[in-house]
Amino acid sequence: MLYATVRERTRAVAALLSAVSLALVFAAAGGRIPESVLPRASDAVLHAIPHVNTVLSLLAIGTIAAGWRAVRRGRIDRHRRLMVASAGLFGAFLVLYLYRIALEGPTSFPGPDAVYAYLYLPLLAIHILLAMVAIPLVYYAGLLAATRTVPELRESPHPRVGRAAAALWLVSFTLGIVVYLLLYVVY
Repeated sequence: MLYATVRERTRAVAALLSAVSLALVFAAAGGRIPESVLPRASDAVLHAIPHVNTVLSLLAIGTIAAGWRAVRRGRIDRHRRLMVASAGLFGAFLVLYLYRIALEGPTSFPGPDAVYAYLYLPLLAIHILLAMVAIPLVYYAGLLAATRTVPELRESPHPRVGRAAAALWLVSFTLGIVVYLLLYVVY
């Protein structure tokens, strides 16, 4: 029954999942998730999360790019496995990100004010905007893939939406790594 509902209402389910995901991100970033509902990890674990998330981002960039290449070569099963891996990597990233930001809040930029204003903030804003646009597209493309056969997918919006989602996802992950470098390596 759930499968049929998702298949019939793919856009609505993608919209609902997107709204919940974005609400969680904004709630965590805005300090709206009470710390008392989350177990407290050690400082070492909390400190490691940005570094782990960067590795997850790099792996996701690799799986998204390889998945894109696989589908262009007609290797549908490989494409599917790589996109599922990408979604898993993103899920792990998101859980770790939300956990850390709910407990610690956003990381302050340690560099010069000019770099903050003219480089860091614009990069961060573009990263966030692309992620916000990519999330509904990723959900929609994924739900289409999960509820349709390969021949049906070819006739659905999946190829077009998937290309847009992958491109936005790649750029967002890449900018996230640049933000990480500015926060933890350069400054």
